[in-house]
Amino acid sequence: MRTPFLPVPKTPLRDLAEGGGGLGNLPDWDLSDLYTAPDAKEFKRDMDWLENACAEFAEDYEGNLAGLDAKGLLDCVLRYEKIDTVSGRIMSYAGLRYYQNTTDAERAQFMANAQDKITAFSTPLVFFSLEINRIPDEQLDALFAQDPDLARYKPIFDRLRAMRPYQLSDELEKFLHDQSAVGAAAWNRLFDETIAGLKFTVDGEELGIEGTLNLLTDPDRAKREAGARELSRVFADNVKLFSRVHNTLAKEKQIEDRWRGMPTPQTGRHLANHVEPEVVEALRNAVVAAYPKLSHRYYELKRKWLGLDVMQVWDRNAPLPHEDPRLVNWDEAQNTVMEAYHDFAPEMAGIAEPFFKRGWIDAGVKPGKAPGAFAHPTVADVHPYVMLNYLGKPRDVMTLAHELGHGVHQVLAAGQGELLSSTPLTLAETASVFGEMLTFRKMLSKAKTQAERKILLAGKVEDMINTVVRQIAFYDFECKLHEARSHGELTPDDIGALWMSVQAESLGPAFEYMDGYETFWSYVPHFVHSPFYVYAYAFGDGLVNALYAVYEEGGDDFQDKYFDMLKAGGSKHHKELLAPFGLDASDPKFWDKGLSMISGMIDELEAMEG
Repeated sequence: MRTPFLPVPKTPLRDLAEGGGGLGNLPDWDLSDLYTAPDAKEFKRDMDWLENACAEFAEDYEGNLAGLDAKGLLDCVLRYEKIDTVSGRIMSYAGLRYYQNTTDAERAQFMANAQDKITAFSTPLVFFSLEINRIPDEQLDALFAQDPDLARYKPIFDRLRAMRPYQLSDELEKFLHDQSAVGAAAWNRLFDETIAGLKFTVDGEELGIEGTLNLLTDPDRAKREAGARELSRVFADNVKLFSRVHNTLAKEKQIEDRWRGMPTPQTGRHLANHVEPEVVEALRNAVVAAYPKLSHRYYELKRKWLGLDVMQVWDRNAPLPHEDPRLVNWDEAQNTVMEAYHDFAPEMAGIAEPFFKRGWIDAGVKPGKAPGAFAHPTVADVHPYVMLNYLGKPRDVMTLAHELGHGVHQVLAAGQGELLSSTPLTLAETASVFGEMLTFRKMLSKAKTQAERKILLAGKVEDMINTVVRQIAFYDFECKLHEARSHGELTPDDIGALWMSVQAESLGPAFEYMDGYETFWSYVPHFVHSPFYVYAYAFGDGLVNALYAVYEEGGDDFQDKYFDMLKAGGSKHHKELLAPFGLDASDPKFWDKGLSMISGMIDELEAMEG
């Protein structure tokens, strides 16, 4: 049984804000499609059912999996899938409700109690993957050949069996499952609650982390600097706690990886993503090699546009001179994204429409609400929910397009059922980044002047640099962090030095760095929630750039192929999914194609200077 899923912010960190005046009616979630209330009789019914179902499953199947015929194994898988669905529904409700206000003690307690119970109920199910992995390949293949309904689940068995070399004894696996609620999950909660509760004071005004990060995009350079220095001050005040979180999680991972015999700290992530290490390495190397022609070149252009001798970190996301400061209200954002989706395929807009009409989006910034943005698929028989912190900036429109792309993908993949609908992170970013690209191209086509086109192009380049360059730099930081932690405890200064090494390399010579920037690693949730997650953003961006190039070349059946890819969910490997488009992510040259699209946009921006 999978660990009950809690949402992780999916969007590469953008600079959001607090407030929402003048943005129109920002929607809130209606979680009643999951449960109507924490004390709803259906919630108790499902929790009671789950306790009994897990116990009965273990009683019926433990020690017996190897002796099942094809029909018996299919029945077993279907029962397992139902358990997974009910537990996922419970934890989706508890998690989403918690993320609406992470500082609410009752919501935190409700989620923790639900997680504790589900962990206890599901401990007897640990045998399932262990016994499956002891069945000989030829025996399983024969069962698949006998029953096509069972064969449909072969990708699940393949993923389980990929872990065979790293499987521990039954007793140790049960122990790790049991203690998970007080291990990484507890440190994750500590991090979330600490981040959500941080208070910053700028010009006499108290802000949360979202509002303070938003100052980094203010047209007034003095405000940007004030925001950056206040972020630095508060991070420094809390850096010992954040250092403890990272030290503990990295050490816990190191210990478990050592017991499992995993060759690298990244191995588990690659296995979960169903992607070969050499593919990720080719991506990483291609991006690092492209730093000079991407981020270094773009930020040198931006330095000139801003009229600066040298850029400071608070200038990285500064608006360009003459950039329109007006806010985009919610209705306009919705119409922009929906029009772009509809122009690509009316079916896509039709899938997206209920998100706006049925309470599937929580958009406003509120006290205690989790920062960032995500789309959470819940379970296959309900629907996804999208969380935003919408403040009306053009980048927020792109975030809406991004998360709605995830939502469309999750709706389409739900047809695969609970076990096969979940898409590996590397491919999970495909529809979201594609949705952004469609929206960007729609906005670009409406540009009335060269100056407006320049602003849009520059904004897209910055987003792509944040999605590709910044995330690969984050990945390198994590690699260095876990390697260094394997040799001993790291001080906050140690971690800060690793952070600065990748920042300077990736951003380039246009920048210098204020004292205190070395603490900015501390607020990135991905490092805590999902180690090595971040390369999926660069993977997705490169993949979408290549896909979009195929789309632009024409072909009446592109949309059909695209929807087929999304509907596949986690039932196919990336090679199978990309083959109909003539693409292969294992080809090192594949990544250069994606990077060349970014470089081409920078070429156009440079040409505008001439």
